Amino acid sequence: MRLAGPLRIVALVVSVGLTWIVASILLGGPGSGFPRIQQLFTSEWPPGRVVEAWAPRARKYKCGLPQPCPEEHLAFRVVSGAANVIGPKICLEDKMLMSSVKDNVGRGLNIALVNGVSGELIEARAFDMWAGDVNDLLKFIRPLHEGTLVFVASYDDPATKMNEETRKLFSELGSRNAKELAFRDSWVFVGAKGVQNKSPFEQHVKNSKHTNKYEGWPEALEMEGCIPRRSTAS
Repeated sequence: MRLAGPLRIVALVVSVGLTWIVASILLGGPGSGFPRIQQLFTSEWPPGRVVEAWAPRARKYKCGLPQPCPEEHLAFRVVSGAANVIGPKICLEDKMLMSSVKDNVGRGLNIALVNGVSGELIEARAFDMWAGDVNDLLKFIRPLHEGTLVFVASYDDPATKMNEETRKLFSELGSRNAKELAFRDSWVFVGAKGVQNKSPFEQHVKNSKHTNKYEGWPEALEMEGCIPRRSTAS
């Protein structure tokens, strides 16, 4: 019974010692050789470089734009297809109108018609310009109403089936490049029915074996910006 007191003292000393050792390891005390707790949450894995725990990320706005659009403007991003492998994308006001995920894109011209006042999607379709019927495309773009916005993204081949009327209609929508569009060119374009001038939203890369990024195809194109809403539409 007389050993009970000394045993309690020994147990207390051991307990305090173990507590100190554990605290030293976790807090990275001198000579511990272990990382501090803070580093456990800020180090990369595998270890090697310490990064900031709360490093700020670049803010993205609608459709991934680096800055917000002004009032009464619509944010958009249009991406052409890459070769015949990766499909195109058309985003408006943070809504994906056309993409491979939505399963509504295809070889040729991918076109989304949008109400220029409300920004609401009217219709989105893909037209095969290699083996399809160009009359389907003509029926789609002939009857457009004034103020309708037209978003276009190419995929694989946008031009083989194009005829003079098709090129003329796209030119009337504000395109500078529709007249020279050719086999497997990359093309992105945003125009509107009733515009008086050429659209500032258009990119075009020719298919050339000397400059192509992919074997048989030029690089994919990506275009973003802000389109002013129309004040009226019929």
